[in-house]
Amino acid sequence: MTFKVTDSIDYVGVNDKTLDLFESQYIVPNGVSYNSYMIKDEKIVIMDTVDKRASVEWLENIEKTLAGNKPDYLVISHLEPDHSANIQVIAEKYPEMKIVLSKKASEMITQFFDKDYSSRFVIVSEGETLTIGEHTLQFFMAPMVHWPEVMVTYDQTDKVLFTADGFGKFGTLDTDEDWACEARRYYFNICGKYGAQVQLLLKKASTLEINTICPLHGPILNENLDYYIDKYNTWSSYAPEDDGVFVAYNSIHGNTRKAVEQLEKMLKGAGAKKVTVSDLAREDIAEAVEDAFRYDKMIIATPTYDAGLFPATELFLRDLAHKNYQNRKVGIIENGSWAPMAAKNIKEILSGMKDVNICDTVVSIKTSMNDKNKEDMEVLVKEILN
Repeated sequence: MTFKVTDSIDYVGVNDKTLDLFESQYIVPNGVSYNSYMIKDEKIVIMDTVDKRASVEWLENIEKTLAGNKPDYLVISHLEPDHSANIQVIAEKYPEMKIVLSKKASEMITQFFDKDYSSRFVIVSEGETLTIGEHTLQFFMAPMVHWPEVMVTYDQTDKVLFTADGFGKFGTLDTDEDWACEARRYYFNICGKYGAQVQLLLKKASTLEINTICPLHGPILNENLDYYIDKYNTWSSYAPEDDGVFVAYNSIHGNTRKAVEQLEKMLKGAGAKKVTVSDLAREDIAEAVEDAFRYDKMIIATPTYDAGLFPATELFLRDLAHKNYQNRKVGIIENGSWAPMAAKNIKEILSGMKDVNICDTVVSIKTSMNDKNKEDMEVLVKEILN
């Protein structure tokens, strides 16, 4: 698939609807796109390659768009294999093509390929430019968004920002779905740990006049850019996006699930604006991570398991810790037939997170919920909503 981004920039990327797990862990029901672009001026620039799964179609797109010409430069924004897998292929096909990359990328690239292309490198640093005719490209370093070698490229002429994995989204380009949902899940699971680094990149971008954002995954953004940038600012600053309660639970024999059903009714009856409930053993953990960051409040309800946490609950909490979960209010409901220990273990994990306010009230169930548990739950609901 090829199409015009601007009069001088073509999309030459590929949709992959056959991929089931992105990075071998994230479910992608609508696949993913591997975005690559070509800038045609006095000099021709290819912006990134694609995953090896899409090599054949990408090379066809490149040749079709070149229309008998040869590329002068390949710009490498990011060395992760879903974007760099065809660097060696295109470098061998066009031996006179220069390779533009960051210093860190030049140090890392030998890890990915068995040939030395250093004689063809154009190593650029912060703010440096490359003029290819009427177009001037300017490069900005974006270390740890989300790899150390990442850089973004700004086309000063068409005012296009090529953002590497920033502003990416799961789903192919022809998928008709809300951008924010899958972009949010993508952000928090891929880049969520690196909010401070994303904030630095946003500050750099704020100095530029941007008409179009071209990410390496997902749709090209060229309308209402303030909306997308505002989302990224919220996400990367770890601020809640919505006033609501995310209830994450596990239930072995159904008793904790019944408690959660009661909790949901109480929350809605007490005026909670939004309540989202997730069974961590059956639903996508990556989506649960997304929802935990989306809302300003969370309640974890889980049974004790082997004197610790139910495995799916522990996986979820460890994942939240890894992604820098912070600035939230959290309530706890535990269950245990003879020695409830879940709350103790939950608190130990949460205590290592920044500015997480744990509610004083803990609902402690022994097998099945009783009247005292319901009273405690009413107190917990009031505490977490106030």
